[in-house]
Amino acid sequence: MGRRSRIDVLIEILTEALNECSKTRIMYRCNLNYKCFNRYLKELLEKDLIVKIERSSRKTELYKTSEKGRELLQVLKRAKKLTSG
Repeated sequence: MGRRSRIDVLIEILTEALNECSKTRIMYRCNLNYKCFNRYLKELLEKDLIVKIERSSRKTELYKTSEKGRELLQVLKRAKKLTSG
């Protein structure tokens, strides 16, 4: 299996974050190293594609795909489907 494209990684991150989850869970499920994952996460947060969920009852920060992120995810999946076959 070859390297994943940037689009593939974005799809994986946005899909994993559809349900609230921790940075660690997203990072491991998407099979990314810490440095690479943080670059993607920072960009997604800056563009409001993922939002940080503040919970006073939990010390762990949770992240979730925003509505804007869901829209992008649909577009990316559709584009990938159109280009792959």
